[in-house]
Amino acid sequence: MGRLRRSAERELAEISSLLNGASVQLSRPSPALARGDLTGTGNTQVTLAAAVTDMRRAFAAATVVVTAAEAVWNEIADPLQQIGEQLAAARQQIAGMDGDALGQALTVAETEHAQLRAVLNTDPLALWLGGQVDTGRIRRVRERAATAAEAAGKLAALRRDANARIASAAAAVSAAADARQDAMAARDRAAAKIAVIALPVPPDVSGLTGRLAGLEALTAAGRWTRLASELDLIEEQAAAAAGECREVERRATALLGRREELRGLLDAYQARAARLGGAEDTDLDVRYARAHELLWTAPCDLSAATAAVTGYQQAVLALSGRGRR
Repeated sequence: MGRLRRSAERELAEISSLLNGASVQLSRPSPALARGDLTGTGNTQVTLAAAVTDMRRAFAAATVVVTAAEAVWNEIADPLQQIGEQLAAARQQIAGMDGDALGQALTVAETEHAQLRAVLNTDPLALWLGGQVDTGRIRRVRERAATAAEAAGKLAALRRDANARIASAAAAVSAAADARQDAMAARDRAAAKIAVIALPVPPDVSGLTGRLAGLEALTAAGRWTRLASELDLIEEQAAAAAGECREVERRATALLGRREELRGLLDAYQARAARLGGAEDTDLDVRYARAHELLWTAPCDLSAATAAVTGYQQAVLALSGRGRR
């Protein structure tokens, strides 16, 4: 048009055809195979308006894909980076240590992390599910990495504070030994003063004392994983043994306490009987003497003494009732 001062009809028709006709050639996937036509092509001619419509439709579809991929990146990329840093720090912490099991767990976490990063880099839409980001996979990687990192941190702390941990385990074993000694003493006292009582024997902790000696050898050999396991086990068993010993001591002390309680109750009802004029009551005297003999005889038959005191108590209460009438 720039060459013309006045456009001829033929040229105007050509321009109109370009502007309004099927002047745009598009290449599409060939439908030849679907039609059974080996020579067909996917080329087609459309108008400018149709081409714009087609581009808008393609752009909308591309926008959906790009938006989904961007959402996946925004949701996954930073956490994935943080997990990678966490794993790298954990790997550095256990450098030079005998953490075979721990190293294996860390390797598994590192492998899963690398696989997820590859998916994010090459096919982020694989993490797009149902119109939203599928965070299940990164959550599992994060949990596995956190577990491995925590174990690595504990192992590194043990290497740093091995002597303190061993001292703590020794203290726990010593406390268990003291608890056993106290329990045995209480059990012996109860057995001497209370008849026919089958108190359990406190657990033996001598084996724990022997195992403490092996901790130094594990430390010297740098066997930190084994040392950590052994320390945890010794402390756990020492705490359990101490608890059992305290229970034996409590039960033994409770038996002696029950005898003292019955003695006090018998004396209290004797005083009450005297106030009620029962000093000359032969039946009360016999009942009191029987209960007193049982309670002040070693070893004491606690069941019989309990029955005797209860009988005396009921007789005194009956005397009180007669006095009111």
